[in-house]
Amino acid sequence: MGPMWLVRAARWVRRPPSWRMILIILSVVALSAVIIGAEQIFGLELAERDMNWRRGPQIKVAE
Repeated sequence: MGPMWLVRAARWVRRPPSWRMILIILSVVALSAVIIGAEQIFGLELAERDMNWRRGPQIKVAE
């Protein structure tokens, strides 16, 4: 951790985020936890983990 973390922490102390921003962040984290939990409990495959996002989806041509 460098000194920039201290500067950022001091900035948050002087001007904390609004309650609306905190609720938005907490709702995104909760939604992510629900999605990950559903994948673990029900064995769902919501995201393809084999896809390379930089190259995009691979289209397989019939051989």
